[in-house]
Amino acid sequence: MGNEKKKTPVLRIIRILIILLLAGIIVFAALVGMVCIREGKVPGNMAEVEKDYDAVIVLGAQVYADGRPSVQLSWRLDAAVQAWQSRPVPVVVCGAKGKDEPEPEAVVMKRYLAERGVPEESILTDPDSFNTEQNLEHARELLRTSYDGIRKVLVVTSDYHVPRSLALAKDLGLDAAGLGSPCKPEYWLKNHSREALAWCKYWLKKYLHLKI
Repeated sequence: MGNEKKKTPVLRIIRILIILLLAGIIVFAALVGMVCIREGKVPGNMAEVEKDYDAVIVLGAQVYADGRPSVQLSWRLDAAVQAWQSRPVPVVVCGAKGKDEPEPEAVVMKRYLAERGVPEESILTDPDSFNTEQNLEHARELLRTSYDGIRKVLVVTSDYHVPRSLALAKDLGLDAAGLGSPCKPEYWLKNHSREALAWCKYWLKKYLHLKI
């Protein structure tokens, strides 16, 4: 009897832990599902985008050690080229230098766009931002100090990343639309999982005012 009584609290704790684990998995799966649903509403080509933007903001991504933009960043930049060709407006490229990158992402991005016909004088660079919120905040200030009459911006980034980027842009007072580029299939789970966690961080900062 004594051993059975000792086992009972342990079993209860195990059951509670299992329930918490399952609840966490369900919540996380729901968050990933939310990311997918919102992603499905993102324009994936210029035919779906209204041509009423006054500037394009391209958010950074990984640059390889040899100085080439990663595939995911190249796709973002290709989408930005199409946006500029549809409406030749100022373009802001954003991204600082990561520890494994040879130079700031924004510098690589500007060079890539210039090689594909976007005039260098139309490209503003933000080489100092390390996250999406900083990307958009710095881009906003660059546009405010460099141009008059910027009413609406087109934010170009990977499709799964567009909805949160637009939420942040709205918080910063920007009138913004989005254009999404594809996500590499082999990185789908990693990117969508990280984005689900990023939404949690966004809500905690916005509604609970936590500094995280």
